[in-house]
Amino acid sequence: MGNPIRPIVDYTGSIGYQTPEILAPLVGTSVNSKSLAEEMMGICIDDGDIFNLHDVVSLFTNTPIEKCLDIIKERLENDKTLKDRTKLNTEDIIELLQFILTTTYFSFRGQIFRQIFGAAMGSPVSAIVANPFMEWLEKGAKMTAPLDCKPKYWRRYVDDVLEIIQKDTTLKLTEHLNTIDPTGSIKFTHEEEDQGKIPFLDTLIVRKEDGSVKMLVYRKKTHTDQYLNLKAQHPLHQKLGVIRTLMDRKDNIVTEEVDKREEERKIKNALMECGYPKWAFERVKHQMEAKTKEPKKPKKSDETPSKGMVVIPYVEGLSEQLQRIFQKHKISTAMRPTNTLKSILVHPKDKKDILETSDAVYEIPCKGCDKSYVGETGRQFGVRLKEHQKDSETVKDTKFTRANRKASTSEQHKSAITDHVAQENHVINWEGPAY
Repeated sequence: MGNPIRPIVDYTGSIGYQTPEILAPLVGTSVNSKSLAEEMMGICIDDGDIFNLHDVVSLFTNTPIEKCLDIIKERLENDKTLKDRTKLNTEDIIELLQFILTTTYFSFRGQIFRQIFGAAMGSPVSAIVANPFMEWLEKGAKMTAPLDCKPKYWRRYVDDVLEIIQKDTTLKLTEHLNTIDPTGSIKFTHEEEDQGKIPFLDTLIVRKEDGSVKMLVYRKKTHTDQYLNLKAQHPLHQKLGVIRTLMDRKDNIVTEEVDKREEERKIKNALMECGYPKWAFERVKHQMEAKTKEPKKPKKSDETPSKGMVVIPYVEGLSEQLQRIFQKHKISTAMRPTNTLKSILVHPKDKKDILETSDAVYEIPCKGCDKSYVGETGRQFGVRLKEHQKDSETVKDTKFTRANRKASTSEQHKSAITDHVAQENHVINWEGPAY
């Protein structure tokens, strides 16, 4: 009791799921690992300066919604391309965002809760709303920073900021950053470099004795080198993609050749422990080399466009055959595993009562024979089940004479279940429905 929680809500398919596409052009570009590594190659740190990190405490759940909407509204009003992305006007978009951001509900242990401040974790809208706010905040922070703690270098990724500042000015800069948000909800923590090293994103920035900087791949102390196992029920191209991703990261982040060789050794040792043979590394190496040498081919005007994509469950051997068939018809395929450890072991949400399920296909068996009724309902299953029971019990409780029974068997009832009860005088298994 009394412990704060951060709700994580599944927004897939919700009314706000496509909203980020409208707002995306309003958000500036953030630094990424590759661009950071390129910048660091040209930086030399003075003896009186240090690397420092600032991190926002729980950005999404502390984002001041009203201030965010004011910032977004101003940007939308100045956006000349808005009409090319949507038919909604600025007032419509702000009203939609206001609704999405203030109506986050979730259930926990049978109780329904409503988030009363900030944006929800798991919503794509949260990131697209928080980013313009952070851009506004960092602009004000840099412009008003006192000269003796003004950062000489500033790069941000969402709520993480990398700076080069003078030694012994970290606390003063932190105090300054914590005064920018007018609501007082956004607070920063800080972390100074340790022995000339500091992690940022998935990189480890290392300051050398001459003041120049080199980059390494950063792994947390809790990192276990556990990757997709070669024996896992996944298509081969996904397993080779693990090798390609790690090798790409090595090439894009690590700046010195001796460190690249050491990183490649770590990658191979880790993946060989996961069952990857030498031929897998060789195949990926040849693919990557061929891609760099191969000139980009212009798209032919008479080339048949893709007819879309289909997602299929992965069954070894069968899914590959289906993929080849779809390719012949210009249909792209994506494969997903049928079972995962997460789906088997992890159940973070309260289990929903079967009777509360809506938009369901259900089956109701008969006790007197091997027949069963299959139906579909858009309402809650429990409501529809009670209707079936009531209709069937009404027919069953009727005292039939021969004439009445003959008339009842020819009568059209509300559902096939009731017809079955009237015609066969059977009992329905109301305890055995499934959906």
